[in-house]
Amino acid sequence: MSDVRNGRFTARRDEPFAVFVIGLRINRFFDFKSWVPTARAMGPMLKELYAHPEKGFLGAEYFLYSRGPAILQYWRSFEDLENFAKSPDDPHLPAWQRFNREARRSGSVGIWHETYLVGPGAYEAIYANMPPFGLAKATEMVPAVGARESARRRLMREERS
Repeated sequence: MSDVRNGRFTARRDEPFAVFVIGLRINRFFDFKSWVPTARAMGPMLKELYAHPEKGFLGAEYFLYSRGPAILQYWRSFEDLENFAKSPDDPHLPAWQRFNREARRSGSVGIWHETYLVGPGAYEAIYANMPPFGLAKATEMVPAVGARESARRRLMREERS
């Protein structure tokens, strides 16, 4: 509990950013040879990204949903995300090629992702009695006071500037 910050906080990022949500869907649980290698591919990617913040990766949160794992990622820009995904020097491209060559055909495992581009002031977040989490951990966690006190005020602050 030492990381918990008592009170109400929000996230602050004054530049645009990208939100990338990616998940693995296990379609045939007992076909381990198809989905386990796909699931294990994310670890090296995240290790690379955390070791090299200059690539534009800001941070991530991990979740389990009913059919598998998912990761909520924050990126400095879509261009940074795309550069990482397409670079032959980074671990994503070989993992994607392996998935397409081996796992995709069996249908035992699926991959999904969604990307959102967010402008300054076009997001809202609140964290009450929480450690740094999500967008606030990936960017800056600040007190939710004054112009940041309510959801409406956090979203409207650009209009008042």
